[in-house]
Amino acid sequence: MLLEIFLLILSTLPDCLCVDLTYYVEEGKSPGTLVGDIAANSHFMDTVPPQDHHLITFSQLQQGVPGSAQLFRVSKRTGKLYTAQTLDAESMCRFNTECFEIVKVAVRRAETFMRIQKIKVVIQDVNDQQPQFPEKQISIEFSERDGKGTMISIPNAVDRDVAIANSRIAYQLKKSKDEPFTLIESKRVYGKSKLAIRLEDRLNRERKDSYVVQVLAKDGGTPPKQSFLDVLISVRDENDNAPTFSQSEYNVSVKNEHYGSLPIFTLSASDSDSGKNGKVTYHFSPDTSEVAKTHFKLNEVTGEIFLRKKFATGQQLTYKLFVEATDDGSPPLSSIALVQVNLVNQENNPPNIDINFISASVENRAVISEDIKVGSFIAYVMVTDHDAGLNGEVLCDLSHHNFQLQSLGSKEYKVTVKNPLDRETKDYHDITIRCQDKGSPPLYSKNKFSIKVMDVNDVRPQFSKDVYKFSVYENQKSKFPVGSISTTDPDLGPGGKLTYFLQTNNEQFLPFQISDDGLISTVLSLDYEFQDIYNFKVLVKDSGSPPLNNTVDVIVEVRDENDNTPYFTFPSVNPFSMEVHYHPDNINNITVLKASDKDSRENAYLKYEITGGNDKQLFNINRYTGLLSFTREPTQLDAGSYELHFVVKDSGSPVLSTKTTLLLMVTVSSKTPAEILNVVHMKSDDNIQMYLLIVIVFVAVTVSVAITAPISICIIRCYEQRNMSHAVEVNPYDKCVTDQGNLTSQSHLAISWPDVAVAIRKDSNTSWSTLPTKTKEPFSADGFGAEQHRSGSGIKFQTATEVVYEVSTEDVRFTITD
Repeated sequence: MLLEIFLLILSTLPDCLCVDLTYYVEEGKSPGTLVGDIAANSHFMDTVPPQDHHLITFSQLQQGVPGSAQLFRVSKRTGKLYTAQTLDAESMCRFNTECFEIVKVAVRRAETFMRIQKIKVVIQDVNDQQPQFPEKQISIEFSERDGKGTMISIPNAVDRDVAIANSRIAYQLKKSKDEPFTLIESKRVYGKSKLAIRLEDRLNRERKDSYVVQVLAKDGGTPPKQSFLDVLISVRDENDNAPTFSQSEYNVSVKNEHYGSLPIFTLSASDSDSGKNGKVTYHFSPDTSEVAKTHFKLNEVTGEIFLRKKFATGQQLTYKLFVEATDDGSPPLSSIALVQVNLVNQENNPPNIDINFISASVENRAVISEDIKVGSFIAYVMVTDHDAGLNGEVLCDLSHHNFQLQSLGSKEYKVTVKNPLDRETKDYHDITIRCQDKGSPPLYSKNKFSIKVMDVNDVRPQFSKDVYKFSVYENQKSKFPVGSISTTDPDLGPGGKLTYFLQTNNEQFLPFQISDDGLISTVLSLDYEFQDIYNFKVLVKDSGSPPLNNTVDVIVEVRDENDNTPYFTFPSVNPFSMEVHYHPDNINNITVLKASDKDSRENAYLKYEITGGNDKQLFNINRYTGLLSFTREPTQLDAGSYELHFVVKDSGSPVLSTKTTLLLMVTVSSKTPAEILNVVHMKSDDNIQMYLLIVIVFVAVTVSVAITAPISICIIRCYEQRNMSHAVEVNPYDKCVTDQGNLTSQSHLAISWPDVAVAIRKDSNTSWSTLPTKTKEPFSADGFGAEQHRSGSGIKFQTATEVVYEVSTEDVRFTITD
């Protein structure tokens, strides 16, 4: 019992005591939101035996006003703390303070108090409130007299959020650049801002009488919220503008017969101020004589001036009326205008204008030259107006870009040149002189005349291009048109008549001529091979005085035609004889035929051919380079003379060609075989097995220079199976001949079977050769197959398998190599 009382006393202690647990929860969360687990976070259950855990219960102690709604609830068994209703930091806490609630939870074991947990729950403010102005729109007023720095206070915005960042407000003034206002913000003691609109320059209501600006209030939350305050600024008028007449002096002419009920003149003064400040009344100023006031009366509201009485017949007087216009401001402002009234007893007539030309003229038209100088005298103007007073005073004017009117005294003027003239731009000008008197109403007269501008040769001929380029084929007849030169000259008469000339930088002859209309043609047939391009100038000259000229560059390109037959430069004579000695060490090239063609491009693109004398097909010529060579290795049987006929053709249209003949005397070295070795392929039938025995016959042995004895033995054994025999044919070309034309003591004999190569080895001082074979592929008659290679000692062949037979005078020895 004492323990319970002690716990109750503790629960009543002030909130300044330390708390056991602190939890955080955002405002606006729905009821039932988990705030924290008291049992787990306090580790209280660690001190209770496990068998007593079920006896532990949690309960929230009553706080605040009895009967008020609880903000939180605690689970009796689990000790978890939940929200009991939606929390609102703005209604629970004060501005700029930490918003929290102290929840006291009693922990019991059965009916006994164990402890009281003091829980601090911090309600975290959410930026859910935007800054608010008391009103969305306010109106303020500045006066025209207010100077720079004048300020008018405006209400500030309030943000009901509790957190400092969410409730901190920044202000910004939105306006046009030319509006003379700024926003002034000052902090008060309790942290709130004081706002004011400050004037940065004096205002002029007559120029603009109202403005609209916006004050933006934005809080510091994330994301920020903002609101606007529309500020309507009006400008209060001050009487700072005096009434203004349209002119300071007026001239009025009045006839004696004028009716008194009609005003002779109406004055009008304007005042840009508003209200009373802009209300204008009219009065005669003290400067107006009493005599004038007896003859004229003034309507103070409308500004109308009336005659009080008629004047005596024949009377001709001038009166000066000084009229003052005054506004109704405080203090009032005024201005004065002079009205000069001319009383006449006759009608007001318009002025009369007479014009006399200095130069030749026909029917009110002057003729001048376009090179006339600025300021030159063109015409004399005299004006007459016999009216009296201002009705007879005249002012004249002339509005023109090229001409002007200059005064010579009373009612006398002269017309002069104002700006340089250009006949090519405009050759005819209409001039109007207008003269007006000073009567009221003013009368005016006009007089028109024209000026014709005569041409002067002042423009050079102009070409249509900077450079003219033409092309023409060679061999055209004379007077063949090449191209036309286009030239313009806006001058008239002789100044526009053009003559053309050809010019060259050197003394070379130009095969061209040019007509009077600028057409360039040939004077003789052009030859591309002689000259393919011509550069010269065309001079054009008008017939003015002095004459003007101009030049332009002309390029004429001569285009080639296929008019030259190709010719041989080697051989230079036809026929041409040559001796050709072939040695096995030599390559197959014989010589190079060379030809030339004076034409260009495709017309000089040459091709060579053999047209005759190559019956054995022993020779070949490269059709593009002219290289003459043997098509195969010559044998001694190819020795002899050949008459080869050649032709060289160009690629023009039509094709041109030249022929030549080459007499070749071909000799062949004695080291060259007399005949070409033919290789015989033996093919077995499908039903027969093939067995071959080869006997190589005859080896020539040379014992000395004087004694030569050919010894050759050929032994052939043939094994027949199933009564079929195969004979091996030895081609008569399968012999080697020495330089002396005799058989050597050990000569070669080779016969080829499928996949087998047979060769006869020479002595140790000589090289040896093998003949390659390919399965079921016979050798060609002129080249021993595609795998042959030339060497100084003969022909070398390569194969995968070789069978070598060596035959001597004493015995026959067979060697098989793989």
